[in-house]
Formats: sequence, structure tokens, C-alpha cells
Amino acid sequence: MPAGAYPRLLRGMGDDAAVVRALPVCVTSVDAMVDGVHFRLREGWLTARQVGWRALAAALSDLAAMGALPGEAYLVLGLPDGFGERRALELLRGAKELASATGTALAGGDVVGAPALSLCATAVGWAHTDSELVGRDGGRAGDLVGVTGSLGGAGAGLAVLEGRASAPPSGAELLRRVREPLPRLREGRALAAAGATAMIDLSDGLATDAVHVGRASGAQLLLELSSLPLEDGVREVSAQLGVAPWELAAAAGEDYELCFCAPESRRAEIEAACARAGGAHVSWVGRVADGRAGASLRDERGHEVELEGFEHRF
Repeated sequence: MPAGAYPRLLRGMGDDAAVVRALPVCVTSVDAMVDGVHFRLREGWLTARQVGWRALAAALSDLAAMGALPGEAYLVLGLPDGFGERRALELLRGAKELASATGTALAGGDVVGAPALSLCATAVGWAHTDSELVGRDGGRAGDLVGVTGSLGGAGAGLAVLEGRASAPPSGAELLRRVREPLPRLREGRALAAAGATAMIDLSDGLATDAVHVGRASGAQLLLELSSLPLEDGVREVSAQLGVAPWELAAAAGEDYELCFCAPESRRAEIEAACARAGGAHVSWVGRVADGRAGASLRDERGHEVELEGFEHRF
């Protein structure tokens, strides 16, 4: 690994441990994925390379939601009998490609035997002060609620892979959202610097993740489902499934966009900062209000909708 490409990484792969030149504040995310639970490694679904990419993307997306600078990543592979060296190297290649694309140093990890294919990615980010970072707990009544990019693509793409829907003309992009999601690291830093008060990445779906923000902030996020920005092809797939397009956008998850709160006075600054950072469009989808902590979702007729994204249960 070229030393000049990652000036904070003093020693990486090849030694017993990584050595990093630290900034004052460290931000760490750990994300695990297991075959058959979080993905399905099979012909026509995901390649080994894409599995490696997705594992790192999930951890990096958490750093994006904090507004952290990307730093180093560590990947633990649990490989079942017969997995083979070639596919193991493909897993690593996918993670390396995303690391390179995001300015992250893949600095180490481990390989162990396991009953099922599993990956655990640890991503480390940095900040000069803790005031540069954004948590889930800063949303206040009167703030606007925004999202980056477009939603529903991963859910629609999964429906195509599972054979529940046929791919529309824009199906390639839907499948890319499933196979190679891009964490919004640049946008996350830009949003934090421009005045976002609370932020979360949309891994479990807006319907669930907005509740997390509302509860942490002690406020209620009032969301307008008709305002959600839809990925191209979501309307066509939702029509085949017999559901409203906003159901895929709010409940399917794994879009890895960012949901955030910000004062209305920062609206123009937020939009400009996000566009400069990575070109992602900002859509304003609701407001923060006093009331029961959590989130309320309303359809185009103003009726409250009961909708859940993915919930981690043990």
C-alpha cells in the first residue's frame, strides 16, 4: 500500500498490528454480515467481490452519518469449508475497491473458519474536535427533515433479484444499489459542517431510522411520504408488487442515503454544501415537532401510515 496515499497509516498489512497517526477524536463503527441473513452469495445475486464491497459500505455509511473523515478499515472474514482462495481474494478485492474510492486505508483484519460465510468490517473515522460530528440526538422542534439522493432502489432491486418483479428499463441501477451501495461520506461531512443537527444513515429504512432520530432527540419527526425522492424504476417495480412507491422508499432499507435534521435558516446552505461535496440532491421530506418521541408518516391524503423498516431482533 503506497505510504503517501494514507499519511495517517504508519504500518498496515504485513505487521502484527496497524499503527496509525491519530487525530484528536476517533469515530468507530463495526458492522457484521452473514450469508443467508444479510445477503445471499449465489449466481445472479451477488458475487464474492460485491459481498466484500457491501460489508465495508455498511460500516463506512455509519461514519458518513456522523460527519467523520474516513480513516482506516479492518475486515474479518469467516470462511466455510470449500469456499476457496479465489473467492476469498475476490471478497478482499471488493472491499479494497470501495476503500480506494472513499479514501479509506484497508489496514488489516483476520481470516477464520466459520460454519457460514460471514464478514465483520470495522471502520475508523476521525475528527479534529467532537463539535465537528453529528449524532442522532440533536433534532429540535422547527427543524426541517431532509434526505440525500433517492430512495427505494435497493428494495426494488431486491424484488427483482428474488423474482417478485421484472426489471424495468432502469433495472441496472436498481441492482447496483443492492450490489454496490455508495456511502455518502463527503455529503455527511458537508452536512455536518453546514449545520445539520441530527443525522442517521438509511440502512434499515426511513420508517425505522427516523424513529431512532426522533427518540434520541426527544421529538417527533413528521414525514410526508409523497415527498420522498424515488430512484428511477421504483414506481414500475412497486406497481408490479401492488404497493405504493413510498412503501419501498420508506421501508425496504439498504439505500445507505442520509436522513438529517437542520434549522430552516440553513436550508440553502445545506443544499449548496451537499451539491458541492458529491452532487447528491437534497429533498426536504418533513419537519421536527414537539410531541411523542419518534416519527409519524403521512400519505398523500394526510393519513397517518403504520410502516416499519428493518428491526434488529435477537
